[in-house]
Amino acid sequence: MSQARAWSVALVGIEGTMVEVEAAISSGLPRTTMVGLPDAALYEARDRCRASMASTGFGWPSDPVTINLSPATLPKAGSHYDLAIAAAVAAAGRKFDPAALEGLALFGELGLDGRVRTVRGLLPAILSAAGRGFARVVVPAGQMREASLVDGVEVFGAGDLADLFDVLTGGEGATLPPPAEEPAQERARLDLADVAGQLEGKWALEVAAAGRHHLYLHGPPGAGKTLLAERLPGLLPDLEVSEALEVSAVHSLVGANLDGGLVRRPPYADPHHSASIASLVGGGARIALPGAVSRAHRGVLFLDEAPEFSPRVMEALRVPLESGRIVLGRSMATAVYPARFQLVLAANPCPCGMAGTPGGGCRCAPMAVRRYASRVSGPILDRIDIHQQLRPVKAAFLRHGQEPAESTAVVAERVRAARDRQRRRLDGSGWRTNGEVPGPALRKRLPLPEGAEILDAAVARGRLSARGVDKVLRLAWTVADLAGADRPGREHLHTALAMRRGESGTEAA
Repeated sequence: MSQARAWSVALVGIEGTMVEVEAAISSGLPRTTMVGLPDAALYEARDRCRASMASTGFGWPSDPVTINLSPATLPKAGSHYDLAIAAAVAAAGRKFDPAALEGLALFGELGLDGRVRTVRGLLPAILSAAGRGFARVVVPAGQMREASLVDGVEVFGAGDLADLFDVLTGGEGATLPPPAEEPAQERARLDLADVAGQLEGKWALEVAAAGRHHLYLHGPPGAGKTLLAERLPGLLPDLEVSEALEVSAVHSLVGANLDGGLVRRPPYADPHHSASIASLVGGGARIALPGAVSRAHRGVLFLDEAPEFSPRVMEALRVPLESGRIVLGRSMATAVYPARFQLVLAANPCPCGMAGTPGGGCRCAPMAVRRYASRVSGPILDRIDIHQQLRPVKAAFLRHGQEPAESTAVVAERVRAARDRQRRRLDGSGWRTNGEVPGPALRKRLPLPEGAEILDAAVARGRLSARGVDKVLRLAWTVADLAGADRPGREHLHTALAMRRGESGTEAA
């Protein structure tokens, strides 16, 4: 009996485990057996690899072949093990020296004609392999640029089986493909100046961007809720390298094209209100894939028409809003995905949208209005930092040139300056923005704003929860950062309390 082994990676969430792909060739009638908890796509790899090697002239053993995927207790999914299986079987058949597979991780799906196809999750898989000491990888030729994003790893490309065996016999494999002419990952920055009026709404958007606060926009149809939400990503600064790696790893899992490099702009996800729980938080039969909350990691998750979402879907946001991650338990494995997103909700005041508007026109019964508003639960609303009421735009703002409007670039510069102040103040703490600072640290590490006794009065009257106190303190620091102050004053605290409760400054006082 002759044996050989190759290496690949099994992903559970964005964490990877090295998988030893063992191949043993014995004597007897021809057959191929695969063990080690493969899913359907992986179990079919034995047929893909056999047909691919036979059609390209490399041949498949005519003796019994046993393929073992170790650790055997870990479920394995996907088609990216094909290259490792073909290499292990060829090495067991002594088509090349098995020692060539040491320290080498292989990823790629085989076609029946020997072509190597691209696979999902390549970036997190290579990051996991590099973290476990593997300094060389073989990847599909079309994903060599994605693989090269990981420092310290020598990347070989394989466009077909011939390239694979060239690498395993000391060659260079496929050459790096030319860069794409138009990187597809950049999302056009929409200009805030295109939004007519809504100065209060724009201010709320600026504060939300500066401190990474959650935002709830409510008002009649056509007031500009969606326009404002779509422009929030343009106000956010570029991602740092560590953040970009996290975001790019998640996007690699969902099949995004990373030929243009790491995802450096904050992502934006806006699922439809008919979305299921699995599509929002992630799901799958054996090993769950990331949902919209993870695709929006380090970026913006926008839920338009929030009351139209299923209550069960909305309630699923409670834990990731607090913890910044989503844990998806399955019978075979538990996947953990990052989900530190910035939530923006938009809602009409009633089913017809006209409740409370000048001139009336609402045809909804009072009970229908209350029922519609209650579809976004109190616990979810309590986790939202800023509640902003948008009113219908006045006719004067619709005339061109009536009011000069600030562009996204101008506001983004103020946001960047405020973020710099936060970074200096929080240096060494592990937090980057005011919205991330835990409540105990707000009260112990940072000085309380002047006039903080008004928060005690608001709690005593039942108008502010304990979580709400922390939200107001975070907002006060962000407002002070935008104003260039070293410490929040009484006016900053009043502004923060008004934004938290969706009131004017005079009502908050």
